[in-house]
Amino acid sequence: MINEQYKYSELTAKIIGCCMTVHRMLGCGFQEVIYQRALVMEMELAGLTFSREFEMPIFYRNKLIGKRRVDFLVEGIISVELKARVKLEDSHFGQAINYLEVYNLEVGLLINFGEPSLNFKRLTNKKYKPPESQHL
Repeated sequence: MINEQYKYSELTAKIIGCCMTVHRMLGCGFQEVIYQRALVMEMELAGLTFSREFEMPIFYRNKLIGKRRVDFLVEGIISVELKARVKLEDSHFGQAINYLEVYNLEVGLLINFGEPSLNFKRLTNKKYKPPESQHL
């Protein structure tokens, strides 16, 4: 699962491993919130730092137009969006990519617990802009 060519591969592999444990223990068929709660427990056991339902502002033309919550923000750098659907749809991918772009995060995971086997997708933000260096 760890592929050194991908940025944050070790961290995403750890998150996916936690998700696999949850899916193996619960299977498919529960509501998303059940998987969220179980994933909290697994990520705590794995020693990951995260925020659940992390609220982030959305700006348009430098004006705050709303707020949105990503299911998890792990280690302050990886967004994790959970689904519990029979099948992932294009709209789910669009939502996850939009979060990466709006929050200017480089890497995210889209995890679906609703299928017989855990389905996960690693997403990258092609519009990512590294924070400018601070000059002292």
